[in-house]
Amino acid sequence: MKLYLLLIATSCVIAFLLTPVMRAVGSRFVVPAALRERDVHQRPIPKLGGVAMIIAVLIGLALSSQMPFFQGVFANPLPLNGIFLACLIVLVVGVIDDIFDLRWYAKMAGQALAGLVIALNGIRLEAMPVGWIHIQSESLQIGLTVFVVVLTMNAINFVDGLDGLAAGVAAIGAAAFFIYSYVLARTINEFDHSNLSALLMALLLGASLGFLIHNFYPATIFMGESGAMLIGLIMSTAALAVTADVGALGAFRFRNVPSYMPILLPIAVILLPLVDLGAAVVRRTASGRSPFSADRGHLHHKLIDGGWTQRQAVLLLYLWSALVAFGTVAFNFVHYGILIPVLVVLFLITAYITSNPWQRRRLRRARAGESPVKVFEGETTPRPGKEH
Repeated sequence: MKLYLLLIATSCVIAFLLTPVMRAVGSRFVVPAALRERDVHQRPIPKLGGVAMIIAVLIGLALSSQMPFFQGVFANPLPLNGIFLACLIVLVVGVIDDIFDLRWYAKMAGQALAGLVIALNGIRLEAMPVGWIHIQSESLQIGLTVFVVVLTMNAINFVDGLDGLAAGVAAIGAAAFFIYSYVLARTINEFDHSNLSALLMALLLGASLGFLIHNFYPATIFMGESGAMLIGLIMSTAALAVTADVGALGAFRFRNVPSYMPILLPIAVILLPLVDLGAAVVRRTASGRSPFSADRGHLHHKLIDGGWTQRQAVLLLYLWSALVAFGTVAFNFVHYGILIPVLVVLFLITAYITSNPWQRRRLRRARAGESPVKVFEGETTPRPGKEH
């Protein structure tokens, strides 16, 4: 555990130190994009923060490769080579998009290429951890792997709309996923606690926290496409690696870690982005627009329009993310008979807090529309302030 904590701290410091450098580069050499109608910030802000995150993750991988503790992870260099190359693809595609604003299909082609590199280098969806359904076709394994990677990248990108939102959600999800992966590693082998998923989550957690210091409201830099795609790439790769770890156990059931966790936890970690992505696709398709067109209908936009400040909306979405992610991880440690009632109460409290601006608005309208004052029999006049 100490070496994992060291890597978290290292990637955090690297991202923290490199982010101002990328802000200076972006401010000097990149023409800032014009403000769009859906943007909530008031002035153009550099977008190259994701470059600092990618460098922090890659340096962390290089450092961990020199630690004897992680020799089991690096015994087969092929998957790590794939992750390294995929990160470089994300870096190039993301920076080009931040500068020139690529078409959606060009960006998706880059995302698919990164997913293909991951799959061809040995990290694939070989089985569905629901009843342990094996996927025999190699081409189907590769196709599903690419789909998972692209889906996760775009889900993360959809929540990258408020200062600190995507980085904070990534840090929360990475922390929860790290705890689960570490418990899994200890369960599989009591003598070797090194694990690829835990390593990736530790590096992502540190990089996200280091960048978040500069990105939280009021942000001085955005992560851009490179940062959002990095988060999606690392999250999806770790999830795919976890299913392989569990598959090695054969029976798919082991002490302290429920059998459904490998499929449930990755979904829980990115549940907020997935819900936002699904809602956006339905909303845009129903209105006759492309599902890739931009609008101001995301979850964070709804909270802002509902009356929350930008900082409050971000903290509220952090709360939802933490509740879902850590609540799911808690099933590994707390009996469901105790945990489920606690989670239900916490969900109700969080839902009440979320709906507070709408409740106050409804109460104000109700007060403004109190019972009319009787003037003549059969005739009424409304109280002042009531709208028609």
